[in-house]
Amino acid sequence: MTNQKQDRQFDPTKTGSVIDRRTGVDRRAGEDETNLERRRGPGRRLTDWVRNAEEGEMTREQQMFLHAIDTFKRVNEVSFPTWTDVLEVVRRLGYRKTMSSELNLGSRIEDWCESSESPSGVDRAQEEEPNRYRKAG
Repeated sequence: MTNQKQDRQFDPTKTGSVIDRRTGVDRRAGEDETNLERRRGPGRRLTDWVRNAEEGEMTREQQMFLHAIDTFKRVNEVSFPTWTDVLEVVRRLGYRKTMSSELNLGSRIEDWCESSESPSGVDRAQEEEPNRYRKAG
């Protein structure tokens, strides 16, 4: 007596959202480009900016960022800063979102810009303002 499941041919395209890598089907084939892809492969080369940094030839901007993150970790005694911590360091370095994004994030989030003179928004005095997300009641 044969099992009906054994008689069926396996079709990797009809398995739902999970794709077995052993079948050779590229799970990334249908994804939209976001301008963040850094995968290597045929026709994909690292930019000079990334390649030089990986080889130890960093720009002044990269060196400053690295030292700022290292200082943050040392002063706050943390080994792994959160993404919020990293954003705080970036804002304290003087970066502001003054241009439209070069990333394609789709409809997940609305793009926005701010003035180059905007405050960082991470100072302690600003934290003491009343919390606008209070529980009702």
